[in-house]
Amino acid sequence: MLIESLHNTEIIKKGEFFLKYAASCKQIGRLKKGVLRGFVIDADGNEITTHFYGEDDMVIGSFVPNMNAVISIQALTNCEIYKADYSTIMSYVNKDKEITEVITSSFQKLNAQLQSRLVALLNLNSLERYKLFLQEYPNLINRIPHYYIANFLGITPTQLSRARKQFINNCK
Repeated sequence: MLIESLHNTEIIKKGEFFLKYAASCKQIGRLKKGVLRGFVIDADGNEITTHFYGEDDMVIGSFVPNMNAVISIQALTNCEIYKADYSTIMSYVNKDKEITEVITSSFQKLNAQLQSRLVALLNLNSLERYKLFLQEYPNLINRIPHYYIANFLGITPTQLSRARKQFINNCK
């Protein structure tokens, strides 16, 4: 398979970066094992978690190769990732069926997650955001620190604790 010949496997240790903000997006990845988070830094110097990447997710810092990354992507656990040259992979889109399908489905998933997050931040309360998080990231709740989840949801850790308690009580 062509796609397998275009990548290599790398280890990213917990705390290390796949990509830092403003660096050129030369690599594209597919997470084999572990959890990564995308984040930005606001005007006050606070980190705002924008995205989580789990197993089989495509990992990029921009939808366009060689553009500067709009986010930083950091390992929350030790990770194993397939990495390839972004421009090379994109040169095979519409030429290789497997690569085209992987890229198309991955971009669609990322786009849906970003739209869902935007709608949630604008329209949902903390309990509703937490429920949506559980639907979209069902395997992450016990794998990453809850302060990252609270940060992602745009709430405080205390609000997350209350939402979790309310969610558990509603499920009984």
